[in-house]
Amino acid sequence: MTGYDVPGAIEVEADGAVRIVRLNRPEQLNATNRELHRGLAELWPQVDADLEARAVVLTGNGRAFSAGGDMSYIDELTKDAGLREESLVDGKAIVTRMLACRVPVVAAVNGPAVGLGCSLVALSDIVFMAEGAYLADPHVAVGLVAADGGPITWPLLISMQLAKEYALTGDRIPAARAAQIGLVNHVCPDGDVLEQALACAHRIAKLPRRATEDTKRLLNLHMERAVLATIDFALAAEDRSFTSPELRANLDRFLDKG
Repeated sequence: MTGYDVPGAIEVEADGAVRIVRLNRPEQLNATNRELHRGLAELWPQVDADLEARAVVLTGNGRAFSAGGDMSYIDELTKDAGLREESLVDGKAIVTRMLACRVPVVAAVNGPAVGLGCSLVALSDIVFMAEGAYLADPHVAVGLVAADGGPITWPLLISMQLAKEYALTGDRIPAARAAQIGLVNHVCPDGDVLEQALACAHRIAKLPRRATEDTKRLLNLHMERAVLATIDFALAAEDRSFTSPELRANLDRFLDKG
């Protein structure tokens, strides 16, 4: 779509007043690399500035919503402090800019949403999830702290006990369970998730604009205040975790298999 300056790892399409944003690394299951991470940080101010946009549908191309961090990118981050600083700045921007974006965001979770993908789901305003999909935040399991992940948003969406369980174990959360505990709004047949999310977005796009945007802002102020209270500690902790021997050992095992 013209008017958006996004990398190839992100596609933006206009459907009337709705903007369809697709994560676009399908061969890598939309895993996050530098291009996608930076693109997401730069996307939300452009959505905010698009005065014809009334709602966004966020989804993934291919079989996944996003399968988490690209391991080669994570390996680069462990070795390059400057790149790591850039990534942490962009991670904070993704969270704060998505929360501050005036346009309601409807997620269409078409497949696994892991790591940052799981965070994008938690930061969306309404979530439709394919029944065969799942959520997971496995940062701790590989030796990382999730500065922009479940620990900073889940306590506002689900009970603290459940937030702790899924953040500490990295266990998968199937679609039905995610809806049961309040992480998603609706579970759909796998082939219907985008259609249902688009229908919701178009319904929102027809509502009175100022009331819609101010109501979203009012609701997100609760989450924004909680995020701002925790994210700087989380970023410092994530930075430290990139140099942990546990992460190095896990990366070496994964990369050796590749």
